Amino acid sequence: MRKIAAVILALALIASAGAQDKVIKIGTLFPMTGPVATAGQRCQAAVETIVDIINGVYPDLDLPIAKKAGLLDGYRIELVKADHQGKPDVAKSEAERLYGQEGVFAVIGSYNSSASKPASAVAERLQKIFMCGASSSAALTERDLKYFFRLAPTDRIEAIEFVHWFDELNKSKKAGIKTVGVIYENTEFGKHAADEAKAHAQKAGYKVVADVPFTVGATNLNSEIQKLKAANPDALFGAVLGADYSLMVRTMKQFKWKPKIAINFCSGYQDQKINEQLGKDGWGFMGSAGYTPEFGSRFMKGVAPVEAYFMKKVGVPFDSNSIQEAVAMYVLALAIEKAGTLDTEKVAEVLRTATFDSPLSMGGKVKFESPGGQNIMARSVISQLQDGAYKTVFPYEYKDAAPIYPIPKW
Repeated sequence: MRKIAAVILALALIASAGAQDKVIKIGTLFPMTGPVATAGQRCQAAVETIVDIINGVYPDLDLPIAKKAGLLDGYRIELVKADHQGKPDVAKSEAERLYGQEGVFAVIGSYNSSASKPASAVAERLQKIFMCGASSSAALTERDLKYFFRLAPTDRIEAIEFVHWFDELNKSKKAGIKTVGVIYENTEFGKHAADEAKAHAQKAGYKVVADVPFTVGATNLNSEIQKLKAANPDALFGAVLGADYSLMVRTMKQFKWKPKIAINFCSGYQDQKINEQLGKDGWGFMGSAGYTPEFGSRFMKGVAPVEAYFMKKVGVPFDSNSIQEAVAMYVLALAIEKAGTLDTEKVAEVLRTATFDSPLSMGGKVKFESPGGQNIMARSVISQLQDGAYKTVFPYEYKDAAPIYPIPKW
C-alpha cells in the first residue's frame, strides 16, 4: 500500500512539475517610479491586460489569442517586472538581470528612449528578443539590430507630419507660420526629436528662432519659457513628457505667452490625467497620437472590449503609449504561436518576416523591417484638445473637427 501511495505521489509531483514548466517568462521594463511613473504604470497595465487575455478565455474578444487559454497548447505567460526609474544605467542593469538571472524569454519596454537604447543593446548582445512599444527616437531602429522590434511611429515620421500640417495651415487658412521654436528634455528622446523637428522645419523653409533644452523633472521652467517668449516663434515643437508638460503649460500661462500653434511629440500632451488636471489651460494644444479614445471609437472597433479590461486596472482609456505596449505583447504572442516553439531564433525570424493583423493598431497591421526592427505599418494622426476631448484634425480622412487656430490667448 505504501508503495502504491509513493508511486501516486511521485506521479503527482511529476505532473505538478510539468505544469509549472509550461510557463513563458516575459520581462517588463518601465519607469514605475520617477518623473514619468504614471506613464510607466499604464504601460505595465497594458501588457498585463494582454497577458490576462492570453492566459484566460475571452470569447467576447475578436482576437485569436483570446479563444483558448495560453500559448503553444497550454503555456501561460508570467510577467517579471522591473523598474528602470527613467535612468539609462538602471535600464541596462535591469535588462541584464531579467535576461540573465530571471531567464525571461523576451523583454517589453521601456517607454523612455534613453532606457530602451541600453536595455536593447543588452538583448542584442545576448541574442534575445526586445519588444519596444512606445519609445520613439528614430535612432533606435537605425542600429541594424536583429532582435529589436519597435511598434510606434518615430519622431522623424511625426516631425515630417507636423511640418506638412504647418504647410497645410498656411495654404488653407493663410496661417502665416514662418518661424518655429523647439523646447525639449535633454535626453535621448528629447534631443533626437528636437533634431528631427529643426531639420524638417528648415528643409521646408521655416526659420528656427528658438532652441531650448531643459532638465527632466525641473522644478521650474521660467527661464526656458522666457526665452521662448522673447523669440516669439509662430509655432512651437515640444518634446516634453509627463509632469514636465504640465509645468510647461502652466509656466506659459504664468508668463502670458502662447505661440500661434503648439504641437507635442509623444507623451505629456497625450496623458489624459495631466490634461484633466490642466483643464481648459490645456485646450488648443496639439500633438501626435497613435491612438485616442475618440479615434478608436470611430475607426478601431476591436479596441473597445480590450480597453474595457484595461480601464478596470487604471481607470482611464488607452493612450498612444500604453496601447503600443499592449500591441508589443500581442504581436509577440502571435509570433510565438506562428513559430510553434520557444526557440528564440525561430520566433525572431517570424517577427522579421511575417505581417500581423492587429486590430489594436491604427494601421490595422504590423510588419517589421529587417534589420532595424521598425514597424513600417505604424501610423499616427494629429489631434487637438478641444472642450476636453482629443479631436483629430489631420490627416483630413480621419478628421472629426476643424482645428482651432491660432490658439486663443490666455
